[in-house]
Amino acid sequence: MTAPPRNAAEIIDLLARDPERMHLLRTVLEHGPAGAWIGAGFVRNAVWDALHGYATATPLADVDVLYFDPQQLDAAPDLAWEERLTRVCPHVPWSVRNQARMHLRNGDAAYADVAAALCHWPEVCTAVAVRLSGEQLELLAPLGV
Repeated sequence: MTAPPRNAAEIIDLLARDPERMHLLRTVLEHGPAGAWIGAGFVRNAVWDALHGYATATPLADVDVLYFDPQQLDAAPDLAWEERLTRVCPHVPWSVRNQARMHLRNGDAAYADVAAALCHWPEVCTAVAVRLSGEQLELLAPLGV
């Protein structure tokens, strides 16, 4: 059993060693919205599985793709991104959301960026996102890890 991750660098290392998650991150980089992140259970489940020594990954209910486009507050582009990602990886339940419009659903003031949106998520353990930038993983955890 591998030791569970204790900090952001170790979470990045954990994700980097997961071929399926890396495949999905590369798919979003190449076919998803510019600068998009994958968050929520994608990161949380990997950490949870490591903490508990699970040999089999906990299945993902969906793959939450987050991006920020304040010029587009309509939901239609989100669905178009989901369709595009589904054509590339049809076995994945994609959920794409422009975080620039989520304040409308939540009754909050407008969010400044994805990090600000994550600060309004109901669970701290899911308010974490990761993305592939070139060949480097970036972790976004505005409330900490």
